[in-house]
Amino acid sequence: MKPVSRRHLLGAPLAAAALLSTPGALRAKEPEGRRPLRRLRPDPRGIVALPDGYSYRILQRAGTPMDDGFRVPGRPDAMACFEGPGETLVLMRNHEVFVDDWVNSPYSPERPPPAEAYDRRGTGGVSRVVLDAKSLKVKSSNLVLAGTYWNCAGGKSPWGWLSCEETVVPGHGFVFLCPTDAARAAKPQRIEGYGRMRHEAATIDPATSIAYLTEDRDDACFYRFVPDDRERPFEGRLQALRIPKQPRFETTRLRRGPGLAVDWVDVPLSAGEQDGLRYAAQDRGAALIRRGEGLWLDDSKTAGVLYFCATSGGPLGLGQVFRLDLAPGGKLEVIAESIDPGELDMPDNITVSPQGQLYIAEDGAGGNHIRRITLDGRTVDLAANTLSPGEFAGPCFAPDGKTLFVNMQSEGLTLAIRGPFDRELEQEQALRRAPEHPPLDWTRGGRGIGAGLGIMALAALAHRRRRLRRGEDAG
Repeated sequence: MKPVSRRHLLGAPLAAAALLSTPGALRAKEPEGRRPLRRLRPDPRGIVALPDGYSYRILQRAGTPMDDGFRVPGRPDAMACFEGPGETLVLMRNHEVFVDDWVNSPYSPERPPPAEAYDRRGTGGVSRVVLDAKSLKVKSSNLVLAGTYWNCAGGKSPWGWLSCEETVVPGHGFVFLCPTDAARAAKPQRIEGYGRMRHEAATIDPATSIAYLTEDRDDACFYRFVPDDRERPFEGRLQALRIPKQPRFETTRLRRGPGLAVDWVDVPLSAGEQDGLRYAAQDRGAALIRRGEGLWLDDSKTAGVLYFCATSGGPLGLGQVFRLDLAPGGKLEVIAESIDPGELDMPDNITVSPQGQLYIAEDGAGGNHIRRITLDGRTVDLAANTLSPGEFAGPCFAPDGKTLFVNMQSEGLTLAIRGPFDRELEQEQALRRAPEHPPLDWTRGGRGIGAGLGIMALAALAHRRRRLRRGEDAG
């Protein structure tokens, strides 16, 4: 973590304030008809605002007892839903808890860390929630992975849940495989081949067993792990994405359009011993990603399509959403980017519904939402956190597409949202008929980009402070 000076922290909002107070500041015409296509209704409980026709249920709260005697850990993050036996659903849920955070840990004086804990000082890990598929009643819950640090994102695999550590403190910084049928804390299964870095998310292409991985750094790379043999999926080569003939291409420069061809370069696993995977990759020409975070594979098509977020990418540094086609000759393209934090503010976790709709959870400076990204890169609000400035995390759908599960991290809540998701495509088609974004008006006032710059500056201040705190915690 590079030190951030007080002057640097304060400079962005002051500069933006100066810009906004200057006559003729850059503004945009009001985008009539642009937002909102639908409005979120107030929640009487003051927790989550949703559109008409949608409702939510709180499934679990941090600190409440689980069936194995441990507490539901705090700071729930990435999550996935698996089909379980006998008309059940299984939620595998990360907890982004660091070292010695006993308040958010699953432990108590009566229930100390289990013998299976990877590191007894580690208070992060993975919990499992078994639900009745129809009623969504919680049937059981338990700890699966214990003793890890900062389990942020992860992903689904044919072999279970992949939980990623977003840290490189000694002995940590790995991906762990977690069985979905573990009714008690399981022995940690560390995947060496996926490298040691500040992992964010992971996913597997079931057609090839190739793993794809994001990294949460300002100068990150995007990786894949190619098995030598599908029968031995964790033995093979780690590679990083490259843009041919454009070494060290900064993807934050990429705008919406036809996209760029990609190839891959090998990365030595040994470089991860000193937190140097991204440097080794960039020495070989790999592209740079501004904080790679959420990642999800849509394998409903003949060849899979990956979607992933660069949380700090794009023209304002407030996020990009990429599409990577895995078919031969597939390209990397930007499908959404933040040009206004009121419409997209630091996209983080991402998921694809069974209907093929793309949803993202924001991790901005406040007023965070779950939003749907349309085919033409616009956003539609699905939910707003009205309880705190905290982030949504871990959105994932039940296999029938009728329920979206999501966490509210600061509040320690796991929710189930139900509604007419199958009609979202109709709403998207209506949105596509709305007027396009208006061009910039360089002379007139009004609301738009100028106001957005002020919000962006405050967002940057809060986000830098958050990253600074996390960097200090990580040592």
